[in-house]
Amino acid sequence: MFLGIDIGTSEVKVLLLTPGHQVLGSAGAALEVSRPHPGHSEQNPHDWWAATQSALAQLRTAHPQEFAAVQGIGLSGQMHGAVLLDAQDQVLRPAILWNDTRSATECTEMMAELAPPSAPR
Repeated sequence: MFLGIDIGTSEVKVLLLTPGHQVLGSAGAALEVSRPHPGHSEQNPHDWWAATQSALAQLRTAHPQEFAAVQGIGLSGQMHGAVLLDAQDQVLRPAILWNDTRSATECTEMMAELAPPSAPR
C-alpha cells in the first residue's frame, strides 16, 4: 500500500493506493486562507499539520488494515511560501503564501532597476 499526501492552499488531500496503483480511498481537510489586508494571503503553518492529521485519521478509520500496510509515502505541497521561524524553530507569524501580492510594486521597481540596458539598434 502507498500513501499520497498533498498539502495545498485550500485543502490537504490524502490518497491510499494499492500496489497496482489503484485508488482505494481518499480523504481531505479544508484549510483557511487569511487575507487581513488587500493583497495579503497567509496561513497558519500549524493548520497544515492539523489538517494532515485529520485527513490521515479519516483514511485510517475507513481502511484500517490497508492503512497499516503502507510501505511508502509520496508528498507534495504548496509552492513558494515564507515560513518565518525564531532561533528555537518556532513559527513567528502566519506563513506568507505564494499568491500574496503585497510586494508587487517593490518587485516591479526592482526588476526595472536590475534590467539590463536595452541593446543598441
